[in-house]
Amino acid sequence: MDPCTNYNRRLTGLARAPLGNCLQDGLIGLEKEGLRVSPAGTVAASPHPAVFGSALMHPYLTTDFSEALLETITPPMRDKQAVLAFLHGLHVFVHHHLGDELLWATSMPCVLEGADPIPLARYGTSNAARMKTVYRRGLGNRYGRPMQVIAGVHYNFSFSDAFWPLYRELEGCNTELGDFRSEAYMASIRNLQRFGWLIPYLFGASPAVCKTFVQNRNTDLEAFDRSTYFYPYATSLRMGDRGYQNLKAAGTGMQVNYDSLDAYLRSLAWAVRTPCPAYQAIGVKVGGRYQQLNANLLQIENEYYGPVRPKQPPRWMEKPSLALRQRGVGYLELRSLDVNAFHPLGVTEEQLYFLDAFMLFCLLTESPRIGTSERRAIDANLLSVAHRGRDPSLELDRNGNGIRLRQWAEEVLDAMLPAAELMDGGSGGPCANSLRRQQEKVRDPELTPSARMLAEMRANAESFFDFAQRTSQQYRDRFRSSSLDTEYETLFERLSRESWERQRELEETDDMGFDEFLERYFAQGEQALDFHP
Repeated sequence: MDPCTNYNRRLTGLARAPLGNCLQDGLIGLEKEGLRVSPAGTVAASPHPAVFGSALMHPYLTTDFSEALLETITPPMRDKQAVLAFLHGLHVFVHHHLGDELLWATSMPCVLEGADPIPLARYGTSNAARMKTVYRRGLGNRYGRPMQVIAGVHYNFSFSDAFWPLYRELEGCNTELGDFRSEAYMASIRNLQRFGWLIPYLFGASPAVCKTFVQNRNTDLEAFDRSTYFYPYATSLRMGDRGYQNLKAAGTGMQVNYDSLDAYLRSLAWAVRTPCPAYQAIGVKVGGRYQQLNANLLQIENEYYGPVRPKQPPRWMEKPSLALRQRGVGYLELRSLDVNAFHPLGVTEEQLYFLDAFMLFCLLTESPRIGTSERRAIDANLLSVAHRGRDPSLELDRNGNGIRLRQWAEEVLDAMLPAAELMDGGSGGPCANSLRRQQEKVRDPELTPSARMLAEMRANAESFFDFAQRTSQQYRDRFRSSSLDTEYETLFERLSRESWERQRELEETDDMGFDEFLERYFAQGEQALDFHP
């Protein structure tokens, strides 16, 4: 059957169904990383500001790999303007307490003075805190600390609870609703990978990087100026082989299986339990100090970096795989967005509306399992677009045949229009309007953020560092001059106090040895799994 047949059938069925607002009532949330830097543009050596609260316990202000890599998180909401308003409030609050530091406005980092000055994130003295820091030490030992301070934006999306019974009925399926939802999300993930190269093309904003990031390693990157490397047609070095790659660096060739939720969980479980010779050479506990949590392909499941993940909010210290196995997929986390250097928040409302439509398109489009040859094509397509997505001669691999990026992108975006209008609840809405703006970028690559960044650097005779520092300073001044809404100020101050109280309570009651703590953590749910690849 032609895959378009099922897509059109589903579109028609949903258009006729009593949807009400169930498509518009889906939830989105954002996680945005930003590197704190000194006035000179180096990674900040200062600890995570205490006024922000406990990085271990605060729900909206935490750190990622480094003490200097701030992560701002919104709660899931229905209204995109409310999500962005919350993110704006976080940024105003942060900038009011940053002193003379900057929050770096780009994905690729600032001037790096080697790996040692990049401080690991620290979360206190509890076992949970120690585990988080040891995990990060392991990441640094495995892949290098510079790679870990690349910043991005994660877009979290879920369809409303009211949508799933209607969609299951449309599919004529008798599967239990939670299982149906999980497998539908897994099918979406396969399509988000097939068409995921669109994201760096449309929204990639890291075509260049400071030469200090490469740190004397061999590279085929070209010199933009004395301090900047780039690829002339690059869209997202962050998503290329200069960005956040983990398993390829170890030569493992390991790939997660997205055929089903069960296959996904089994492949992750195998990786978390399978030793890797390269990591065994690092050692686990060396001289009484943990260098990594273990010497397996993955220390924990979150170490596997992919452009999209199935997620279920875990309970305290619950393994993500156990949360998924017991409660199913609750939402999808799209991780391939660069920080948008042309907006103070790093992401725009227009992007969010497009991504909503993209999520619906990937759900409704037929999604067969991914075979070995298609897996290679998906990886190659993403890398090609990251490195040379604006090259007019670039061809991608579609079903074993070459196709020009522009042709394929036009076909996908044209096919998305009915899904965008369905998401809008009619024609002429924000999803469709955003889609049309993305079509303009396909027709004219100079409209993409990556091209705009390089054009601005050329026009101002700026290096990447100069561009990023100037932009960061502009956004700092804007946020500092903004007053914080009283409601947000009260909320963030209360959460800061409460998070410190929860951290103290945990540390006062934490009387288990660290080795036993790790053993219990990794034992969660093992009896339910068959650990074979």
